[in-house]
Amino acid sequence: MTVVERDIPRGTDVLIRKVDSHLAAVRPGLRGADLELAEHLAASLRELVAVTTAASAADRARVRAAVHYFVLRRENRDQILPVGSLAAAQRVINKIVVQLGRPDLMVQPRPQR
Repeated sequence: MTVVERDIPRGTDVLIRKVDSHLAAVRPGLRGADLELAEHLAASLRELVAVTTAASAADRARVRAAVHYFVLRRENRDQILPVGSLAAAQRVINKIVVQLGRPDLMVQPRPQR
């Protein structure tokens, strides 16, 4: 899922930067399936931001909430991203993509270890 940033209005680039910055900060502490899940969540959020630029204010607010849930919940933990938090973010993001009629952006569950 690649987002063409030149087509994104200025207001949405802030959300994408938040996702990218957060992923860069937590990436060193994640391995294997956890890292893959975090990267898929970030990719889904980037795409949601891009595809809702012309959506209703309510839909854009849902996407903002998902971004903030992914990013802000972890800042209180010194950028450590517990596995439970990834699963919680996955549930929130998946709920929003279904609400927005974009099940193709759902992040699939990680394989059990």
